[in-house]
Amino acid sequence: MPTPPQATLLVIDDNPSVAAALEVLFSLHDYRTLRAESPEAGLALLAREPVDLVIQDMNFTGDTTSGEEGEALFRAIRAAHPDLPVILLTAWTHLEAAVDLVKAGAADYLAKPWDDRKLLSAVGNLIELGQANRALAECARRDQRQRSQLEQGFDLRGLVWADPAMERVLCLATQVARADVPVLVTGPNGSGKEKIAEILQANSSVKDGPFVTLNCGALPSELVEAELFGAEAGAYTGAGKAREGKFEAADGGTLFLDEIGNLPLEGQVKLLRVLETGRFSRLGSNREKQVKVRVVSATNADLPAMIREGRFREDLYYRLNLIEIRIPPLAERPRDILPLARHFLAPGKTLSEGAVHALQRHAWPGHVRELKNTIQRACLLSAGREIQAGDLGLAVQPASSAPEPEIDRASVERALANAGGVVAQAAAELGLSRQALYRRMERLGIARP
Repeated sequence: MPTPPQATLLVIDDNPSVAAALEVLFSLHDYRTLRAESPEAGLALLAREPVDLVIQDMNFTGDTTSGEEGEALFRAIRAAHPDLPVILLTAWTHLEAAVDLVKAGAADYLAKPWDDRKLLSAVGNLIELGQANRALAECARRDQRQRSQLEQGFDLRGLVWADPAMERVLCLATQVARADVPVLVTGPNGSGKEKIAEILQANSSVKDGPFVTLNCGALPSELVEAELFGAEAGAYTGAGKAREGKFEAADGGTLFLDEIGNLPLEGQVKLLRVLETGRFSRLGSNREKQVKVRVVSATNADLPAMIREGRFREDLYYRLNLIEIRIPPLAERPRDILPLARHFLAPGKTLSEGAVHALQRHAWPGHVRELKNTIQRACLLSAGREIQAGDLGLAVQPASSAPEPEIDRASVERALANAGGVVAQAAAELGLSRQALYRRMERLGIARP
């Protein structure tokens, strides 16, 4: 596994013996050390060399103890490199000056002679924190680039999202949208399967064609054939006139078959034939019709289990499932919760800090649909402009009630490789804290880099 890149420290001190001592100390702990003897030299070196941390003196002119030179240097570094950690080191400790500079962003303030263990501890903590912050910033920039590419390149039908898990769903959906193949969208009820079907249609080669939906779970078995393929007048009791079926209506576009797992076996046989040939006959007619329809189906059912139980045809499953798009439960997309909640708010309504906390702690067994209903109900019941936690009507749950995202060994190893072994960066890519990633690595038997 790749090792993290060696951290580079810059020591700015006019005393060569101090700089040499620090260089020896840091070299013993695998840090690369650069040296500068004046503020000007230090700033010039920072302009041309990547540095992870600066340790600077506070006085550079003989017999000067005011610390004004060091303060000026610190503020110059902060102006040019606002995220670079700086440790101030001086033989003349002025408490007020230290407090002022820490408020201005100094990472630490140590007196000469320094304690090696304290200095090394401060340096190690700041280096790791800097790596984590840079990793998070890079992830944020990467997420923003990806989001911009998706929003500018595709019609996302107004979908509200922020979580990387949903971003992966969108990347796959937009990638396969133009392919003339059937797609199976899976996920729990209320997670947004129909919205993904709309995105597939809106970015397909038949985007200008019709988008027709059929809820297979709401169909009586005796009406399946008529709903799918249409019926001639008198074909069944109550059929007073000819009617068009869903396949005819969707010709040249997309047919979205929701809750496909509830389609009766007889309907599955007839659906399989039209998927294979594109041909069908209306109920009560011997004349075949030919259509060109892109089929997207969706289910929250375990179709492989239904196949084993004889309740779903295996050949139909493979015909529908050339590409599967799985939508994670809302609990596995925690960064989507607040953007969605704010999207569902009525005009003029806001969320209090307590309401935000309650929304983030809830497990959302009903997924996006439950969240929408919760927000809409709270908007109606809340007396003021700001929605309070009590207005949401959510049961109090422990913070750990939401399931931890499922991340397998391959994902962890890939993230570590992408991050060059920097655990903080890998954790950020996986959406975990550094400690959570360490725990996951221990459970998976992955050695620390």
